[in-house]
Amino acid sequence: MGFSQGLSGLNAAAQALDVVGNNIANSQTVGFKSGSVSFADVFAGSQIGMGVQVSGVSQNFTGGVLGQGNSALDMGISGDGFFRLVNEAGSVFYSRNGQFNKDADGFITNAQGMYLTGYQATGTPPAIQPGAAIGPIQVPSTQMPAKASDSGTMNGNLDSGSEVIDTTANPFDPSNSKSYNSVTQVDAYDSLGNKHTVNVYYVKTADNKWTVYSSDTTAPKLDANGDTVYQQQNIEFDASGQLTTTPAKINVQGSPYSGGNALDFDIDMDGMTQQATDTAMNSPSTTGYPPGAVNGYVVGDSGEIIANYSNGQKQTLGQVVLSNFANPAGLTSEGNNAWSETPASGQPVNGISGTGNLGTLFGNRLEASNVDLSQEMVNMIVYQRNYQSNSQTIKTQSELLQIVTNLG
Repeated sequence: MGFSQGLSGLNAAAQALDVVGNNIANSQTVGFKSGSVSFADVFAGSQIGMGVQVSGVSQNFTGGVLGQGNSALDMGISGDGFFRLVNEAGSVFYSRNGQFNKDADGFITNAQGMYLTGYQATGTPPAIQPGAAIGPIQVPSTQMPAKASDSGTMNGNLDSGSEVIDTTANPFDPSNSKSYNSVTQVDAYDSLGNKHTVNVYYVKTADNKWTVYSSDTTAPKLDANGDTVYQQQNIEFDASGQLTTTPAKINVQGSPYSGGNALDFDIDMDGMTQQATDTAMNSPSTTGYPPGAVNGYVVGDSGEIIANYSNGQKQTLGQVVLSNFANPAGLTSEGNNAWSETPASGQPVNGISGTGNLGTLFGNRLEASNVDLSQEMVNMIVYQRNYQSNSQTIKTQSELLQIVTNLG
């Protein structure tokens, strides 16, 4: 039996060295999970064993270190979970390798052409709808359409020490600077994305009392005589400088411009105050914007794929789904940094980053291999010694047989 025992030891040590070699070879493979070999003794109805066998090779699914990614669509998982991938045939695979790019059709794929899955944003503006189906995520590079301004906000301070305007002697007239105390410009956009400049004028008519006028200076609203029509709103403050008019809104109206619809929306002034300091408005704004081209993408920590546009806007285009298993060690390795489900692994539990027992997904990060090179070098030395020792038992058995043969 000595030969068979030694031979089994040689085979087991050789397989163990194969596992170590594979680990070392993949020490720089993104998302790779190291393997470890398990041994079992062999008995065949005798008190002396028949040798050793490799009972299995298991994978270590502990996380690797997250490093900087090379692409805006690179992703890394900290904690438990896998990226869910499908191939063109619809077969589902799971991976920890977060190296992704877009294909010609805008789908997010890995290097093997498998599609990253998740929730696709739909609607206008795009959003993740409740109950959305899981499928390949597509990030189109189409232009974001313009949005007409339908509301605005303006807050700041009106100087309580401003001169009261005699509206009888100086009726409101934008061309007469003595007929108003100050003016603020607000940018707005029509249905085609044409930019309009809206002027908002402030006229102090008495202590704590003001009249606010507005005009779309780009495409003014005109009356029957061709004169500009100004919208107006009276507002009042108390002795503490707090606004008492509610709601305080100034309407903006204009005329159609370059094919776009006329402006017609309200600017909310509820945040206005009146104090003994200079008049100053805090970045007045409206909801509209011009059309924009895609400037790039970012991946949020919740797995949202967010597009940045040249008009300063952002839109969510999709959200990555993660999967986890009751027994990840039961997954079958399919190569190319991918695994597939088996009865031993259990069925996948799908969800978004940071929910349930799923880890956190980070954009522009990549998970390094979890191979411990120092430990692998030690294992290699141990298995090498084991191989040498088993070869020595075979050599010894051969010498004993030679002695017996010589006795004959």
